[in-house]
Amino acid sequence: MTTPKDPHSVHHLTWQGIEIEVTFCPVRWGQISHIELRATDPERAPLPLTETGYLSHFFELGTIEANGGNVIAQVTAWLDEAAQKPEWLAYQADQAQGDLFK
Repeated sequence: MTTPKDPHSVHHLTWQGIEIEVTFCPVRWGQISHIELRATDPERAPLPLTETGYLSHFFELGTIEANGGNVIAQVTAWLDEAAQKPEWLAYQADQAQGDLFK
């Protein structure tokens, strides 16, 4: 017996020059929501939420919908918030300056 796949939507956004694919599944396994972020250009570019350019994240049902339902706006806000963390700011400063020893 096969079961239907959970419905999902795929979105694309550009954040600070990085192309990102966002896959959103509002109901995964009937009990949780799921989102995947994948840096596609440059491929696997670090993001403030993940050093590998890929993130799989589960959260409560209805979270996206309760905050207006706009997946791109919420992912952008999430990235913007995480970009204020000292680790990301240090990473950006390092990238801007360059490192002779790398």
